[in-house]
Amino acid sequence: MGSAVGPQRWWVAGGVLAGILWTAAKLTIPLLAAAAIDDGMRAGDTDKVIRLTVVIVAIGAIQALCTGLRRYAAFRIALRTETDLRQRLFAHLQRLHFAFHDQAQTGQLMARANTDIQQVQTVVILIPLTVASIFTMGGVLTIMVVKSGALALLALGALPLLNLAATRFSRRITPVNLELQEELADVSGVVEETFSGVRVVKGFGVEQQQVRRLQVEADSVLDRALAAARLRSGFMPLVDFLPTVSMVAILWYGGHQVLDGRLQVGDILAYNLYILMLIWPLRMIGMLIAQASRASAGAGRVHEILVTDPAIADPEPSAAAAFPQGRGELRFENVQFGYGPGRSVLDGLDLVIRGGEAVAIVGATGSGKTTVARLVPRFYDVDAGRICLDGVDLRAVPVADLRRSIGIVFEDTFLFSDSVRENIAFADPEAPIAAVERAARLAGASEFIEALPDGYDTVIGEHGFSLSGGQRQRIAIARAVLADPRVLILDDATSSVDPTKEHEIRSALGEVMDGRTTLIIAHRPATIALADRVVLIGQGRVLATGTHQELLATNADYRRVLATASVPGAADAAIATTPEVST
Repeated sequence: MGSAVGPQRWWVAGGVLAGILWTAAKLTIPLLAAAAIDDGMRAGDTDKVIRLTVVIVAIGAIQALCTGLRRYAAFRIALRTETDLRQRLFAHLQRLHFAFHDQAQTGQLMARANTDIQQVQTVVILIPLTVASIFTMGGVLTIMVVKSGALALLALGALPLLNLAATRFSRRITPVNLELQEELADVSGVVEETFSGVRVVKGFGVEQQQVRRLQVEADSVLDRALAAARLRSGFMPLVDFLPTVSMVAILWYGGHQVLDGRLQVGDILAYNLYILMLIWPLRMIGMLIAQASRASAGAGRVHEILVTDPAIADPEPSAAAAFPQGRGELRFENVQFGYGPGRSVLDGLDLVIRGGEAVAIVGATGSGKTTVARLVPRFYDVDAGRICLDGVDLRAVPVADLRRSIGIVFEDTFLFSDSVRENIAFADPEAPIAAVERAARLAGASEFIEALPDGYDTVIGEHGFSLSGGQRQRIAIARAVLADPRVLILDDATSSVDPTKEHEIRSALGEVMDGRTTLIIAHRPATIALADRVVLIGQGRVLATGTHQELLATNADYRRVLATASVPGAADAAIATTPEVST
């Protein structure tokens, strides 16, 4: 949290200075009031009463001005810190590797970016206010001791008890606040999952089941919040009650001192005003103790993310290589990779994809074909071996440069809640409309886009679910085309396209792929046939390579993979037209 507040140090200093001036003004007024009573009213000096009254009003105006400055500084510091911290967290989350996001729950991350940071913001607001409160307490104590040691002892005798109560309160509320923050994150997780998967929820008719899930988490939040409230309700009344006890003691003892002529009436008034002044600082300190533990829990959860190092990072400047020039040759050299211990996927994969060549990767489910596609843009790094682009190890070039040279169309198409144009131009927001329209034509999407209510300016719904699966994938293809990548990766890019419409984009894809290194992950023979060469993988390595027709004719494993693919009818038809060969 300190690093987030650091850039606001001048505002912190200004807020503290305003707090000191506010404190000085506040402490001065009771002394002036006492003087107006004792030296003015009792002495019959009307002019002095008027002068002191004017001074009190002037100091009150200064106090009011400092109050405004102090509070503005407090809120500005807090809001700026919240904004900066949220931006840092968001930027860092985007830098973190796929393996982190594979494990992290989106709702938990959202809670850290919202609820946890808001707790930090709340305690930051209290910093200038608490500093002013501490100065107020120090000033009150000093004046009390100077005026009358005995009265000061009576006024402050209960502070050790308050300190003991505050220590006990802090120790008890800290774990409760930590549990509360975790429970709030769990609620965010349930809400996020439910609405992200609302089609599954409704499809299975389990709305009430999700309501019950949320109720369980919400009840846990309520339980922890009430536990924290009970602790506060036991501590805060003490903060209010102890100054009252001190006031009674001062009136009793001070009254006798006045009757005996040892103390003036104005002094009693001043002491009572000072006791009243202690109520707000004590309440502020109590609030800070209660909020600090919750902010500490939130800050700890945010810090946990910020200190997570990205597993995929740019090379050290001394080891970095210039981004290679070339046609996009990909070379896999003895590549080994697994998603965790005991989960090996690739085991000694050797493969060369020539620049400008289109290669289809085919294999049974779990064979690692999608993993091959994920390793090229360094979503993950290999465990052993290396992958080279135009002769340079992928790990030796900046990640941003590498990914800008690669266009990807995922099987699970994601579109943003924005216009069709903005989705297609995602990689280049400044792209002219002519370039957007050309990419849409190449992807076979222009016809249905132009039929939309506002054409390319039509805003699509959440995740693009207002469009069909095939329409979403064609927009995704157009998005990759517009990026004009050196290497194009099609990860089952036509899986959601109606087979009757697939021929409409195959010719377009052929044009897009012409002269461009293309990696095709596909099941449909018609899509596989777009490739210059087919690579069959299994057991983590290359089992066979050749054209689609060659492998159909010579490789039983290849035919078996196609027969169990997502469109078995097409595979059966393809096998049926293949001449019998001995295998």
